[in-house]
Amino acid sequence: MDIYLPIAEVSVNVPLLVALGAGVGFISGLFGIGGGFLMTPILVFLGIPPAVAVASLASHVAASSTSSVISYTRARAVDFRMGGVLASGGVVGSIIGVEVFRWIRLIGQADLVVSLSYLIFLGVIGGLMLSESLATIIRTRRGEAPPQIRDRRPTLLYGLPFKVKFPKSRMYISVIPPVALGIFVGMLSAIMGVGGGFILVPAMVYLLRMPAGVVVGTSLFQIIITTTLTSVLQAGRNQTVDIVLATLLLVGGVIGAQLGAKASSRFRAEELRALLALIVLAVGLRMGLGLFLTPEEPFVLMTGVGG
Repeated sequence: MDIYLPIAEVSVNVPLLVALGAGVGFISGLFGIGGGFLMTPILVFLGIPPAVAVASLASHVAASSTSSVISYTRARAVDFRMGGVLASGGVVGSIIGVEVFRWIRLIGQADLVVSLSYLIFLGVIGGLMLSESLATIIRTRRGEAPPQIRDRRPTLLYGLPFKVKFPKSRMYISVIPPVALGIFVGMLSAIMGVGGGFILVPAMVYLLRMPAGVVVGTSLFQIIITTTLTSVLQAGRNQTVDIVLATLLLVGGVIGAQLGAKASSRFRAEELRALLALIVLAVGLRMGLGLFLTPEEPFVLMTGVGG
C-alpha cells in the first residue's frame, strides 16, 4: 500500500516505512542511541530528499528515545539532573543548528553538507569505537585484566567553576563541560537529523567519567528534549517536516525501541559497542560513496534543495 508524502513529494510503501521505523527503533533501544544516523541514509536511498529526511526524523528519534527511557527509568538508570544540564546545552545547539541548516539549504549545499558530515563524523567515531571494543574483547578472551584508568578526575574539567552535585552519577563537576557537549550534539541533531547518542555516550563515559550504568538512559533523556525542539524549529523555520512520514516512522519506532531495550541485557557491553561501531562505519562509508558515484538521474540531485 503506497502513500503520497506531501512535503517530500514522493510515494512510499506504508508497511515498509513502519517496518523500518520498528527496525531502527529496535537498534535505538538496544544501543541507547537515537537511531537517526541510520534512518537518514535509508530514507535518502528510498528517494526522500535529504533536507526532508533530516527534519522529519527528529520526531521519530524523540519518540523512540521516549519509549526507551521509560524502560531505563524503571531500572533506575537515568540521571535526570545531568540529562537536564546536557539538554540545556542541546536547546542552544539546536537553535544554532537549525539556522545553520537553513543557510546551507538557501545556498543549495544541503545534500553535500549532510553527506560530508556523515562520512567524517561516523567514520571517525566508528573507527575509534571499533578499535576500543575489539581491544577489550581480545583482552577478555585472553583473561587479561582491564587497564586501569589513570585519572578518574581530569584536572581541566574538575577545576572549572559553577560546580554542581550529581548524586545519581556520584559526581561533583562544573556544568560547563556537559553544557558545551550538549550544544555540540544539538547542532549535529539539526544538521544531520541524528540524536547524537553515538557521540554523546562515549563522551559521557570517557570525558565526563560518568558511571556506565546511567549513561545510556541519561543520553536518551537528553535526546528527547533536543530532538523535540529541533523538530518544532525545523517545521517552523525550514518547512521541511513531512508529518505523514514522521508519523509512520514514529509508530514503528515506539514498538521497536521497547523490544530493543529488553534485548540489550542479553549482550555484553563490548560486544554491543563493536556491533554498533560496524554499523556506524558502514553507514558513514555508504553516505560517503554517494559523493563519488555517478547518479543514474543527475537531476535528482537538485530535489528538495533551495528556497
